[in-house]
Parts: sequence; C-alpha cells; structure tokens
Amino acid sequence: MVDWITLSLFAAAALVLVVTPGPNTLYIITRSVQQGQRAGIVSCFGIAAGTLVHITAATLGISALLLASTVLFSLVQYAGAAFLCYLGIKTLLTPTEIVTSSEPMPEQAMATIFTQAMAVNVLNPKTALFFIAFLPQFIDAAKGNIATQIMILGVLLITLGACSDMVYVLIAGRLGERLRSNSRFCRLQRFFAGSVYLGIGVAAALTGRVSH
Repeated sequence: MVDWITLSLFAAAALVLVVTPGPNTLYIITRSVQQGQRAGIVSCFGIAAGTLVHITAATLGISALLLASTVLFSLVQYAGAAFLCYLGIKTLLTPTEIVTSSEPMPEQAMATIFTQAMAVNVLNPKTALFFIAFLPQFIDAAKGNIATQIMILGVLLITLGACSDMVYVLIAGRLGERLRSNSRFCRLQRFFAGSVYLGIGVAAALTGRVSH
C-alpha cells in the first residue's frame, strides 16, 4: 500500500504537472470559451476517462511496450497531432450560425465533446511517458501489489487533474460568456478555436514537448 509520505510527495509533484497547460488543458479552455462551462465540464470528464485508459495501459504494461518502440511512440504522437489538426480544420469550416447558436447543446453534441476530449488525452503519448518515467519513482514493490499502487496514484492524478481543469473551466467559461456577448467575437470565435487546435496539433507534431 502507498504510504502517506509517498502520496504527499507524488501529489506535490503531480500538481505542478497538471496545472501546466498542455493539449488537454488547452482543449478544455477552448471548449469553455467557445461553448460555455457545460462543454468545459464534459471535456474534463473526457480527459479523466482518457487518463483511466493510460492507467490501465500502464498497469498492463502496454505503455512500457509503446515507449520501448520509437516507431509506435511516434505513430501515437502523430496520430494525436493529426486529430488536433482535424479538430482545428473542422472548427474553422463550421458555419458561424452553428457555432454561435444560443440554444442548449444537444446531448449528442456533448457526447462528441466527451469523446473528442478522451481521444485528445489517449493520443497524447506524453501522458504515457508520465506513467512510465515519472510515476514508477513513487512505486515500491516492498509495499504491496504494484498494479494496486499504480491505480492509487493514477486515481490521485485524475483527482488533481480534474480539480485543476475545473478551475480553468470556471475562468474560461466566464470569460467566454463575456466574449460571446460581443458580436465581433461571435463572428471570429471559430477562427480562435480552430487556430488553437491547429496550433497545439502542429506543436505536438514538430516538438513533441507538450505536456498535460
């Protein structure tokens, strides 16, 4: 079982990582500004679900296999970058009337936001790198089942990440409310959102240094 000292040290280190904007955080911020706090909250749940996938992969050793192969790691990295670029292009091509509609978003749209957020996280190989290079520093085989320790630390990471992301949602959502009341922003918001998605997609492809 993970002791309280290890949990405290891990929490402090993980908190620094999760508050640093990366593809996940920028996706949440953009959704919140563009479509409101509800969309941002749904995005948070999607990101958390993606982290659960990484936790499961790390527990089963899949992440280790991924990082052992430069080709596989690159494929996942470029797949994630391509997906973000796809979101950017799709947003840029979306008619302004749909983007700026004041009607409540249908459940199908919320499901799409959730799925996209999950995909952004799952296709972020840096999250897998976190579980293989960083998390093992806090694992001690003498303290019990390794898989259990990974799950405990992973759940703690999800909790910290969700708290951090919710703060971004609240701030970005309120900012978005003010911006969406501006007719000029309403005409330009799809270009703002599309540019952000394209930017982080290109950055992920070219540098490979983006984090949470």
